[in-house]
Amino acid sequence: MLTATDPSTGKIVREVQPASSSEVERILVTADAAYQSWRQTTFDERARVLKDVAKLMRDDIENLAILMTEEMGKPIKEARGEVQKAAWCAEHYAEHAEDYLKTDTIESDATLSYVQYRPLGVILGILPWNAPFWLAFRYCAPTLMAGNTCVMKHDPHVPACAEAIGKLFERVGAPEGIFQNLPLETPDVEKVIRDDRIQAVSFTGSEKGGAAVASIAASEIKHSVLELGGSDPAIVLSDANLEEAADVITLSRIINAGQSCIAAKRIIVEAPVYDRMVELLEERLAKLKLGDPREETTDIGPIARPDLRDNLHRQVTETVQAGARCLLGGEMPSGDGYYYPVTLLADVTEDMTGSCEETFGPIAVVMKAENEVQALAMANNSRYGLAAAIWTDAKRGEALAPLIETGQVAINGIVKTDPRLPSGGIKKSGFGRELGPHGIREFVNAQQIWIGPKKDG
Repeated sequence: MLTATDPSTGKIVREVQPASSSEVERILVTADAAYQSWRQTTFDERARVLKDVAKLMRDDIENLAILMTEEMGKPIKEARGEVQKAAWCAEHYAEHAEDYLKTDTIESDATLSYVQYRPLGVILGILPWNAPFWLAFRYCAPTLMAGNTCVMKHDPHVPACAEAIGKLFERVGAPEGIFQNLPLETPDVEKVIRDDRIQAVSFTGSEKGGAAVASIAASEIKHSVLELGGSDPAIVLSDANLEEAADVITLSRIINAGQSCIAAKRIIVEAPVYDRMVELLEERLAKLKLGDPREETTDIGPIARPDLRDNLHRQVTETVQAGARCLLGGEMPSGDGYYYPVTLLADVTEDMTGSCEETFGPIAVVMKAENEVQALAMANNSRYGLAAAIWTDAKRGEALAPLIETGQVAINGIVKTDPRLPSGGIKKSGFGRELGPHGIREFVNAQQIWIGPKKDG
C-alpha cells in the first residue's frame, strides 16, 4: 500500500493501492505503443502539449500545491513556487528543444556527414518525495520533447502528487500513453527496469538507491542518469560581502526545511571573518518561523518522515558531543508532527558527523578555515560532489571554481537548478546531467549519418 502521512500531524491522509501486475503490463504496452507515433511528431506538436500542461499547472496552482503540503510538508508558499517552476521547465523545453537537438554537421571523408539526435523509446523516471512536481518535470519535459515517452514511478509517500501529475496530461488531451504514472512500491521497480520496453532510467534519490538502480540498469545494458545526495560547501572568504552571503546562505540552507540535495550544508568560513559570519547567520536563522506548512507566514515546515527526523537529531547530537557549539535549536520537540527546530552548529570540524554525513534538514553547520587553501581542501573533503558556492571577489571566485570538485559552482549567488543550465554531480553524487542542452541529450540516440561518395584526398 502506498501511504501518505501528513508530517505536520503524523496522521495518514490517504492510502493508494499499488498497480497490479496486469496494470503494470497495460502501462508499459501503452507507453511503447505511444512511442511509435510520438517519435514521429514534430517539435511544434510536442511543444503544444507541454505548453498546455504548463498553462494548466499555473491555472490550477492552488489545488496542486496543497498536495505537496499535505503529503511531504512543504510550506504552501514554497509549494506554489514549485508548481510555477515545473511549468517554467515545461515551457522552456517546449521553446528550446528543437535548437538543443539540432543536427551537428561534422567534416569527414564523406560528401556530407552529420549527427542527428533521435529518441530512444520509453524512459523510466524514479523520483523522490522532496520536490514532487519539479523533479517530475525536470525528467519528463526534455524527455518528451526529444520524442520519448515517459513512465514515472514516484515516491510511495506522495501518491496524490504522482496521480495529479499523471492526470495533467490526460486533462489537456495529450496523446494517450506519452506520460503515465506508475504507482508501485519500491521493491517492485526492479522488474520494470529490466523490462525490454524500458530503454533508459532517470533516478533521483539516495546514494544507496542510485547504486541499486544503476547496477540493475547496467546489467540490462541500459543507460541511467543519477542525481544523488550532496553535502554542498558554501565557502566564505574574508573579502566577501558578508551580509549578502549570510542572506543567501540562510535561504539556501532552509528551503524545503533543508530537505534539498543542493542546499548549503557545510558553511566554510575563512578565519578573519568567521566570528562575524556566525553572528550574521544566527541573527537570520533565529527569525525564521517553524510551523504549520499551510500558514502563509510559515518559513519552515516539518521533516517529511519520523525516521528522517530521528536521523537528523542523531547527527546533531553526535556533532555536539564531539565538541561543536549549538547556538540555536538542537532539541527534539514534543507534540504532533515531525517538526525539527532551525539549528546552528558552530566550530564543526571535518571529523564530526555534521561534516561527514549529508544533513537533510534545517541544520546549518559552520566550519572555520585558516585560509583559502584550507577552505578549498575542506570543501573537497567529501564523498559527494554535487554543487558548491563561493563568496569572494568575482574574478577570484572564477579562478577558484575549477579547483572545487563539484558539478556546479555558484559564485556570489545561490546554488539552484535552472532549466537553462545543466545540473548534476560527480563522485557519490551521481553521473550524467539534467536540464539545459546537456540534459535533453542524455536520452537520445546520437546517430551518425555518412553520405557518399567518398571525397578524394
